Amino acid sequence: MEKIVYKGQIIKVTEEIIESITWERAYLPNGVIIFPLNDEGKILMIEEKRPHENPPSRIKPISGILEIERGTPEENAQIEMQEEIGFKASELLNFWNMKASGTVNNQQYFFLARGLSHSKLPNPDGEDTIISVKAYDLEELYQLYLSDKISWSHSTLGFFKLYHMLKNTQLL
Repeated sequence: MEKIVYKGQIIKVTEEIIESITWERAYLPNGVIIFPLNDEGKILMIEEKRPHENPPSRIKPISGILEIERGTPEENAQIEMQEEIGFKASELLNFWNMKASGTVNNQQYFFLARGLSHSKLPNPDGEDTIISVKAYDLEELYQLYLSDKISWSHSTLGFFKLYHMLKNTQLL
């Protein structure tokens, strides 16, 4: 039987003895990760304050915790874009769902957003958490990831999946 050994606001850690081995599991919240495409075919990324990280800011896609009370993953993605960059999309393509299970457990829903129009919602994390919004072409972003100028995380896997998809289709 799984026993909770830590439960914070974001992370839960459990232990379970299976065949005389203690297995630890970390449960992270499910989330949405969005790559908005502007009219010039560039991907919008944010530079966000991250005071608990080193360095204390980073370039990243729009993302957020999947909150059931906000509806579907698509509805969550729209809200995150409105809060973080002040846009909503007329088209959201859910191009990948990544489910991690085992030691680390959660699910991420990845979206390509197109047909952006202005629609700002207040950011519950504070309006000063977003330092800037910048547009990158696909190859420039690819090189920023490869050179470690953008920190690698779950979103990196989604970017490489998106990169491959966009390079092999006419979606741009």
